[in-house]
Amino acid sequence: MSERWSLIFDCDGTLVDSEPLLARELAVTFTSLGLPFEPQDYMLDYRGVAFPFILADLETRHGRKVDDMERRKELEQQMRASLEERMKQELEPIDGVAEALEALSAHPRCVASNGPLRKIKLSMSLSGLAAQFGDHLYSAYEVGIWKPDPGLYLYAAKALDTPPERCIVIDDAAVGLKSGIDAGMQVIHLNRFSERERTPEEAHEIRAMAQLPSMVEKIIAERSAASA
Repeated sequence: MSERWSLIFDCDGTLVDSEPLLARELAVTFTSLGLPFEPQDYMLDYRGVAFPFILADLETRHGRKVDDMERRKELEQQMRASLEERMKQELEPIDGVAEALEALSAHPRCVASNGPLRKIKLSMSLSGLAAQFGDHLYSAYEVGIWKPDPGLYLYAAKALDTPPERCIVIDDAAVGLKSGIDAGMQVIHLNRFSERERTPEEAHEIRAMAQLPSMVEKIIAERSAASA
């Protein structure tokens, strides 16, 4: 009998094209906190990074600590609410993702994201992908571990009852790629910005979701042959 392989998907930028929407809302929020920020700052420097870590880095860069915790909390809540409304109007799945998931339907799969669980659930619902993952949605906010720490992906592997070495991570952002590599998993980089981003040597590159099924099967075949 063939070995069981499981697929662990990032959400934003991998399954749904939510990153440009989030970038615009973050720009409003951080600027309101007195921390200059443009949408392209997120796209170029912070894709996949959780809100608290972006805020901490901006505070360090600008030498300005946001001490008003109530104001900070209020603005983050406003950002989340505005983002949800924007998602309801504009969110689209990544091109080819539904077909790729269908082609890989024999493999157990889950979503593991640095975003809040509510946002993951909304993304799956709005994109029509909810049935592909069911309740197998894991948020760093629930687990208490954020990428690039490998802990979130290791948690997801355990939930899928699959050893890390037989898990394949599909992610588009540097923090997620590092998380999967450090977890000892096979990693596929959905490199949608190949003109400016490089795929780590330890990862496998695809540039469109249409390439995912063949890459998954190639990895499984190569790993099976190596262990034979």
